Amino acid sequence: VMLVLYTGYVGLGAAVLRALERPAEVRAAQHLLQQHWELLANHSCLQGPTLQRLIEDIIQAYKSGITLQGNTTSLSRWDFSGSFFFSISTITTIGYGNLSPNTSAGRIFCILFALFGIPLNLVLLNEIGQLMLLGVQNCAHCLEEVFHWQKKTSLLIKTCALATGLLVFLLLPPLLFSDKEGWSYEEGFYYSFITLSTIGFGDYVIGINPDRTYPGWYKNVISVWILFGMAWLALVIKFCINFLE
Repeated sequence: VMLVLYTGYVGLGAAVLRALERPAEVRAAQHLLQQHWELLANHSCLQGPTLQRLIEDIIQAYKSGITLQGNTTSLSRWDFSGSFFFSISTITTIGYGNLSPNTSAGRIFCILFALFGIPLNLVLLNEIGQLMLLGVQNCAHCLEEVFHWQKKTSLLIKTCALATGLLVFLLLPPLLFSDKEGWSYEEGFYYSFITLSTIGFGDYVIGINPDRTYPGWYKNVISVWILFGMAWLALVIKFCINFLE
């Protein structure tokens, strides 16, 4: 029964996403093809194969974190701050996919780093989650002693903890992303959930816009937010699992 329910749920998601996203994909493909032919028609000195190689080189460079800025290039993704954020996204298994090691040594190190880092990250998240639960239990105990509540206390504290986590980890961060990244609130909220749930599509990633200047603390603060936010969301997901079971 559970397998049928699971398959049906995934199939429903596939059908809805196809209906929502397929038309936009077709329009984008048609627009790109039209621009391609207009560029070749307006600039006769360009040849199809030459343009294709340039496009492929630009795509490969972008995947490596290199973007063109006039006659110069940006090299900011593999500085210490960018490397630190990549390390966090690796051991948390978010894996945005917008950046990856290009050297053989870097790939081998990434494997070893993740092999020991993922268990370390899980242990840390468990510790943070236990501290959060302990804080909730202590608050409930204090309310029971002060107001002599029995049944209402647990529900009230859990509701407050859920609302506080929702505010701190999902509702307020999009405001920061709107300021630093220029995203809409909806885009920031989408990025927050996709990140904290470790889905990490990579369509939205912080700190990679070459047209914006980011403060030095930005990626470090986001890294801390990811750790505590993942611990909080893991507790919420655990509650949902218990409810479904």
